[in-house]
Amino acid sequence: MRHYTIAVIPGDGIGQEVISAGLEVLSVLSQREKDFTLQLKHFPWSSAYYKKNGFYIPEGGLDELRQVDAILFGAVGAPDVPDHISLWGLRLPICQGFDQYANVRPARVLPGITSPLREGQNIDWVVIRENTEGEYSGSGGRAHRGLPEEVATETSIFTRHGVQRIHRFAFEMANSRARKHLTLVTKSNAQRHGMVLWDEIFYEVAKDYPQIETQRILVDAVTTNMVLKTGSLDTLVASNLHADILSDLAAALSGSLGIAPTANLNPERRFPSMFEPIHGSAFDITGKGIANPIATFWTACLMLEHLGEVQAAQRLMSAIEKVTAKKLHTPDLGGEATTAIVTEAVCDLI
Repeated sequence: MRHYTIAVIPGDGIGQEVISAGLEVLSVLSQREKDFTLQLKHFPWSSAYYKKNGFYIPEGGLDELRQVDAILFGAVGAPDVPDHISLWGLRLPICQGFDQYANVRPARVLPGITSPLREGQNIDWVVIRENTEGEYSGSGGRAHRGLPEEVATETSIFTRHGVQRIHRFAFEMANSRARKHLTLVTKSNAQRHGMVLWDEIFYEVAKDYPQIETQRILVDAVTTNMVLKTGSLDTLVASNLHADILSDLAAALSGSLGIAPTANLNPERRFPSMFEPIHGSAFDITGKGIANPIATFWTACLMLEHLGEVQAAQRLMSAIEKVTAKKLHTPDLGGEATTAIVTEAVCDLI
């Protein structure tokens, strides 16, 4: 019997609702599989916790998290807390503190779901996002606040070490997929220092993967390919900011942000990795019982795969696809199903 300790951080908004649904599905799945158990450690860190205590993560919190096998995270962000405070207070300290440098976001049109694109059936992508430096390094500052000459700087940080390891991870991901095709997303025509280094290192790493077909596309141009030439893409690697934007577009083109999963990986497994749905806290639908739990279920599949429970991940993904194929959809997909109805259906199929 294999035992895993999972840290559970529902966070804000619909994060509370979809993580609860995800835990229900994981409970049924572990009972069905019978050869592994999940011990849950719940953490109340959220914007409500911040407003009460003045911080998101208490002293020693990361040390406590470091002991678990994986982290299941809901969402962070609240209307009455500035976004930069919530993001830098909870999610980024975990990603950066645990060196979760590889953000993996798969996108495909699940059975029964209709893409807004004519050629949406060709969408089967994985967006690899550098997750700890780049445009989200936190480097910069402001001077002369409130004065006419106020200045703000935002400095992107690209290190040879950081760029090299994300490109190598992306090549390994492309090599694991049938097409063996990798798209380098860049903006080195305008960003002539960090992005030029980004490009140079990509082609250095490419020499070790002669079996991988590569292409280089500027970030603005790749958005048009995602809409007009869906079949031209497979695995994409991009910087922190660029991939953040592109993966949201990929989710929307697949039908809804409500179905899209994320894995924040520390590939060397020196620290626990964190798994989260892509959709955010969505306070506009919080408490209505209509949040789509599919993104969390798919995220749970990624977590199980990372833990080595491949059979369980496949069983869960099969149940997800059978439910979407039945068009048992929440309102974001044009349906009328509730979170609870979709969750119950997936549990029954498991």
